[in-house]
Amino acid sequence: MAGISRRKVIVAGGAGVGLVVAWGLWPRAYAPNLAIAPGETAFGAWLKIGDDGHVTVAVPQLEHGQGIYTALAQVVADELGADWRTVGVEAAPINALYANPLALESLFEGTLARLPQHLYDSYAQRSDAMLTGGSTSLRMFEDDARTAGATARALLCKAAARRWGVTWTDCSAEAGFIVHGRDRLRFAALAAEASRESVPNPLPIGVAGAGKLAGQAVPRIDVPAKVDGSASFAGDIRLPDMVHAAIRQGPIGDARLVAVDRAAADRIRGVLAVVENPKWVAAVATTWWAANRALEALAPRFASDTPLADDAGIDRALNEALAATGQTMAAAGDPARLLEGGGVVSADYRVGLGVHAALETASAAAAYRDGRLELWLPTAAPAAARAAAARVAGLSPGAVVIHRTLAGGDFGARLETVIAEQAALLTMQLKRPVNLVWSRGEETLHDRFRPPARATLRARLSSNGAIAAWDAAIAAPATGHALARRLLPGAGALLGRGDPYAVAGATPVYRIPAYAIAHHPADIGVETGHLRGGAHGYTAFFTECFIDELAHVAGTEPLSYRIGMLGGEPRLARCLTTVAALGGWDGGADGSGQGIAAHAFRGSRIAVLAEVSAEDGGRIRVDRLVAAVDCGRIVNPDLVRQQIEGGLIFGMAQALGASTGIAKGRTRAHGFAGLNLPRLVDSPDIVVELIASGEAPGGVGELGVPAVAPAIANAVFSATGRRLRTLPLQPTP
Repeated sequence: MAGISRRKVIVAGGAGVGLVVAWGLWPRAYAPNLAIAPGETAFGAWLKIGDDGHVTVAVPQLEHGQGIYTALAQVVADELGADWRTVGVEAAPINALYANPLALESLFEGTLARLPQHLYDSYAQRSDAMLTGGSTSLRMFEDDARTAGATARALLCKAAARRWGVTWTDCSAEAGFIVHGRDRLRFAALAAEASRESVPNPLPIGVAGAGKLAGQAVPRIDVPAKVDGSASFAGDIRLPDMVHAAIRQGPIGDARLVAVDRAAADRIRGVLAVVENPKWVAAVATTWWAANRALEALAPRFASDTPLADDAGIDRALNEALAATGQTMAAAGDPARLLEGGGVVSADYRVGLGVHAALETASAAAAYRDGRLELWLPTAAPAAARAAAARVAGLSPGAVVIHRTLAGGDFGARLETVIAEQAALLTMQLKRPVNLVWSRGEETLHDRFRPPARATLRARLSSNGAIAAWDAAIAAPATGHALARRLLPGAGALLGRGDPYAVAGATPVYRIPAYAIAHHPADIGVETGHLRGGAHGYTAFFTECFIDELAHVAGTEPLSYRIGMLGGEPRLARCLTTVAALGGWDGGADGSGQGIAAHAFRGSRIAVLAEVSAEDGGRIRVDRLVAAVDCGRIVNPDLVRQQIEGGLIFGMAQALGASTGIAKGRTRAHGFAGLNLPRLVDSPDIVVELIASGEAPGGVGELGVPAVAPAIANAVFSATGRRLRTLPLQPTP
């Protein structure tokens, strides 16, 4: 394998410590810190083999339903030659070995300054940037996982060959055994001896029994525990002497706590304490239900020195930003000159605040013992959560231990660290273990929303209908800047003018000779964050709806109009033709109720065909969604299909709801009931076609989201003749 050599691999071992393998992608100063139980041999930072034959893979990414526990374990097991039935996983500890520099590029969309790659990697390592986001998990760690499995297999083969007196390259791995002819030895019997072997150069990849699990739909590792109820989430953590806390925070903005009715709370059975903070109040009780009832009795009152956020203020901030001069983020040719004079086609689009609405609300358990603070929580940024907890607790980060639990959904919400800070403060003050769970209303009110946005798109068509010039002016908060400051130490020095995150995905993939994309930063007085799909969730809506409008102006059928401008994008063109054939595309004719859209995203391509109907009262019903996907080489087709199907439903939710207005600093929606989320009865018929591809694996977790809303909006136009240019497409609170 290119880039792998004996010089780049360090091997150390001995009694009690097993085998340690550190790969040359990482500086030698970083040593693996996996917890090793009696009877286990650790193979570096990625896997352990027990004397009962179990194989445990350390996964640095948060498992929130996307299947990364299965995908990375499958890569390791495939190269190792393990029996899938013996493979398990554990959450990797915080370590620079698991830094994710690809997430700094994909998640932040170029918000951070462009550095030479080795400096980018070094910054990620020094920052302990273990991040789950930007559809990077498999793209970032597949090679490391494959190298780990291949290294361990080679060393096990060497140990077996030494016993048998044969050449190690004549040995192979087979379902947890090393095999040579009729001779067979279990991995467990060889692991300790393997620690005394040296890593071969070159390291053999994909041979000697490897490759039997690649591309297979192996059973998910996380499903059995979720089905039988034994899976542990943060809210399930129970410790001796633990208490339960519910919290109430003030309205959005700079609200501060001014009064509570402690006497009323004390009358609630089971209440143990009330903890006040300038920004919030928490009730502590023997059960969470009692704590939440006590919050109601406390009737906390908050005050603010500035006007509270509301819809009118947000609209005003976005409109003022759009009217001001923006920062050009991408450009080609001279669109300004070509867009002068008459005959220019233009359209204005609007997108509301997006809500994460994860099934599991923010939750964390915490305990302070013997100078060490421990937290159990689902976090997509464990180092940032550790630093935040250490800061509020007055401890060094080394005195804080993060135990990552499963997440019941995430969608970007678990990148935030507020819950870690609150749990740390509570356990330090109460001097008892505490389990803090936000209510659904609290989760909705204090979400870090997908930013709202306004856009004006303009284009000029040439005589043959092709797009000669394109201009997109997008007003949105600088969410990428805010997210980087919250998650990465020293990120402020790396931020440039304008925020590429805010307009990510807005540059058309189509062949347009002159275009300009500008970001108009807006201060809306509401904190925003990353939501599954990021800005692509609204920029794809702007672009693909406007393309449809231009096709109508040009008098051209929307599918052929797109394909005619995709000369440099054969993968996306194939997705479009495939989805058209699969979905029975009829050209988007008047009354057909069909719409189409496409997007290139995180190294993958997708096209979506939507079929809709209008119910009584004008409510939109999505009857069918068809998707054609090219995500490169596939490790596990079931995982890909699950993520695309889930992404389509998520995109449909974003198209028709999953949004809220704000009045007097409070969200108009207070829970699921006000978000117009799709129910089982609303779920459309879904068809997904995975296109075989030899390209490197692309991102999948967010891929299904961006193209759904424009496909539905375009379908509404073909069904009703109405152009809907505002998300959500149906009224929400």
